[in-house]
Amino acid sequence: MSKQQASDQSSGCCAPISVSALDEAQAVDGAAVFKALSDPIRLRLMSMIASAGGEICVCDLTGQFEVSGPTISHHLRVLRQAGLVDCERRGTWVYYWPLPERMKWVSALLSVPETAIA
Repeated sequence: MSKQQASDQSSGCCAPISVSALDEAQAVDGAAVFKALSDPIRLRLMSMIASAGGEICVCDLTGQFEVSGPTISHHLRVLRQAGLVDCERRGTWVYYWPLPERMKWVSALLSVPETAIA
């Protein structure tokens, strides 16, 4: 997924699902994000990337898992396709960073308005 595609997806924020129902396009978009995060390895990768405080080298990620490098690459590609992270190759290594707009989109989707909290 290109940076532009991820930006396009995240810019169309919707009302929280506790306020109004999603339309079909929003539901498809949200389901892709949740599907990407539904795997424990991808959720952990997302956590590591998001908490890195900027960008993180794939070399710092692969050693944290008991799966092969190609498997980690597959999971990272799924996160990229969902618009949650982006990356850049520098020499032999690839560096990943979170896309804050997309994370805000997910957060807004699941937020609960103050008036709904009792």
